[in-house]
Amino acid sequence: MVIREWLSKCPLIAILRGIQPHEVEDVFSGLLAAGVTIAEIPLNSPEPMKSIRKATELYGTKMLIGAGTVTRAAEVEQVRDAGAKLVVSPCAETEIVHEAKRHKMLVIPGVATATEAIRMVHAGADALKLFPADVLGIRTMTSLRAILPRGTLMVPVGGVDAHTLTAWREAGANGYGVGSAFYKPGASGREVSAKAKRMIEVLTAGA
Repeated sequence: MVIREWLSKCPLIAILRGIQPHEVEDVFSGLLAAGVTIAEIPLNSPEPMKSIRKATELYGTKMLIGAGTVTRAAEVEQVRDAGAKLVVSPCAETEIVHEAKRHKMLVIPGVATATEAIRMVHAGADALKLFPADVLGIRTMTSLRAILPRGTLMVPVGGVDAHTLTAWREAGANGYGVGSAFYKPGASGREVSAKAKRMIEVLTAGA
């Protein structure tokens, strides 16, 4: 399934920074119950490969499970072996994109400038992560769209929550990376599910 199809199911991408393996089942079940079907486990979380493997074993047929904060091409094969189908990076590193595509994985690199955005599109990125979105602002995304190929998918990440979601949607974002507004270390699946449902309600109300 291409990234556009996953985003059409639910455009929210849960960023579970700090999650531990024993929390995976509870948190992922809460996300799925709310309707969120894309989640990434950042590599600077405790035992990320173990968490990715567990999430894939439990929910890999129902959710797109990825690895986040991938900063080196060498990490791509490691997360692939753990079961991840999606690579998310904070940086515009061509080698990471090429390595992900070599392994037939979806990849969303981070961009902040026109040069980075164009380079990542040419490298084969499936979507572009505007990061840090709360610093760059909506005008950066709309300006980048003027020079990017039609249909390029843009996903703001950083400071996206229930209060800012509508503005990003109205500006034409295709997806939304949501971190602490969904999950903070130690949060229960029930808490995560309630926050996810609230954000889905905001999206639905604005549709």
